[in-house]
Amino acid sequence: MTPWNRREFLSAAGLLAAALGTTPGRLLAALPAGEAPTAQQSALLKEVSQLVIPRTTTAGAGEVGGGAFLSLALAHGLKGTRAPVKDAPAGWPLRADGSLRHDLWLQQDLNRRAKGDFMAQPPAQRRALLAALDAEAFPAGPPPAQPSPWRAIKTLILTGYYTSEEGGSKELRYEAVPGRWDNDIPLHKGDRAFSSDWTAVDFG
Repeated sequence: MTPWNRREFLSAAGLLAAALGTTPGRLLAALPAGEAPTAQQSALLKEVSQLVIPRTTTAGAGEVGGGAFLSLALAHGLKGTRAPVKDAPAGWPLRADGSLRHDLWLQQDLNRRAKGDFMAQPPAQRRALLAALDAEAFPAGPPPAQPSPWRAIKTLILTGYYTSEEGGSKELRYEAVPGRWDNDIPLHKGDRAFSSDWTAVDFG
């Protein structure tokens, strides 16, 4: 996956600010016809976000609005999610313009793995099913010819979390003005990464 550019980062930050500053339901209802998630899909995206970044000493991604951010990000095409898909496998839920409905794809894929309703499975089973999807999307060897849509979804979950107040200033160490350049900083047990660094990381 290519690193985020400045425009994508600012778009993500803007979407997150809107999602947190306005009732999420109002923003989602304002999406074009067919783009707003159902209550079931919203619950799924929130749960998946929480599974990717669970609660530790700080809140997890689902708890800070990761599901709503993901719905908005996908509808607005962040991380190239509104680009037409070439040679899409049979059964992928495509829009009229040829782009993939990532939220529907995720719901279908996880339900297929669960042989029923993914959300009806016990927590440990949900974690295992998502871990299996993640392992397939990020193989040890060369990536598959058709990249898994999960790669973009996971990147957006991470982006949503680390542009939130919880992720950007509590999970990471926030310093508005980093100050001087230190090329060798000693690490101590319990130190956190700086929030000014995470956008340079290639998540996949």
